[in-house]
Amino acid sequence: MAEWSGAKRFYKEASAIEGEDGAYLIALDGRSVKTPIGAELAVKSQPLAETMAAEWEAQVETIEPHTMPMCKLSATAIDRLQSRRDEVIGITLKIAETDLLCYRAEEPEDLVVRQRDSWQPELDWAKQELSAELAVTTGILPINQPENALIALQAVLSELDDFQLMGVTNAAAAAGSLILALSMHRGRITAETMFEKSVLEEKHQMERWGEDQEALERHQRIHTDILDSSRFLELWES
Repeated sequence: MAEWSGAKRFYKEASAIEGEDGAYLIALDGRSVKTPIGAELAVKSQPLAETMAAEWEAQVETIEPHTMPMCKLSATAIDRLQSRRDEVIGITLKIAETDLLCYRAEEPEDLVVRQRDSWQPELDWAKQELSAELAVTTGILPINQPENALIALQAVLSELDDFQLMGVTNAAAAAGSLILALSMHRGRITAETMFEKSVLEEKHQMERWGEDQEALERHQRIHTDILDSSRFLELWES
């Protein structure tokens, strides 16, 4: 989407047009939009295609890619996952190796309890439903996760199609937790719940010591990325 950034709006109408293969092309005045590497910006989900067309339609004087998250995620799925899928799965598994839920505070007691009550049920779910039992530690020193757990998570990721993998990966990167991203995708938790769990420790600190503007801005970015990922998955699968 970088080549569109700052460009003046040159088209009158954006639309989603069904192609011969059943995919929906995003078109500007009837001409199909290309991804950054030159592929057709086309998806097989009509709701997602119509939402992307609406993002183009909503542009005013200049094109602002940061206001077009569905287009950005779709273009990335098309350009990156079709040729580098194994690499993306590997990067996503790295998130699980240092999953947020596995690193707990030693004190104060109220934070210890809050993390346990909020995070442990998700790890228990991953163990039962995904056959992925991750190890938990206190402090920030990295630990090695069991190989069989990572293999199980790799199998789960491999079963996703490119667009599902894009949504899960984006959410996992935002939250620092693959388990939370998979829990959201499976419908166990909502996007809002995922966000709250992902910033639990920092919110606890701000409750004690006061709000931190830098942290609040970071939380807003995380919140936006998680909500965008959730919406992307819902549109793709609807």
